[in-house]
Amino acid sequence: MNWVFLILAGVFEMMGVLMINKLHKDRNFLSAFYLLAGFGLSFLFLSLAMETLPMGTAYAVWTGIGASGGAILGMIFYSEPRNTARILFIAMVLGSAVGLKLVS
Repeated sequence: MNWVFLILAGVFEMMGVLMINKLHKDRNFLSAFYLLAGFGLSFLFLSLAMETLPMGTAYAVWTGIGASGGAILGMIFYSEPRNTARILFIAMVLGSAVGLKLVS
């Protein structure tokens, strides 16, 4: 169950990152609320996951999901560059997160 919490933490981290950009564009209460909710839920689920998972593994997987997910969402929603090298490095980050799960 703690791996599910960790994945949820990463998904909410992605939401928080996405909302940072939205808040810069819209500057309204709803964007700020979603930003705080995304990061708040992210930290909540990360703390639940870290009850049994090693801190280093949990933090690395959480940041990997958040960073790669933020980059992918930027490509989808904000027309950020979609070149082969960028996609390769995102895949490497995700592959490292999966590798950490396999060895823990």
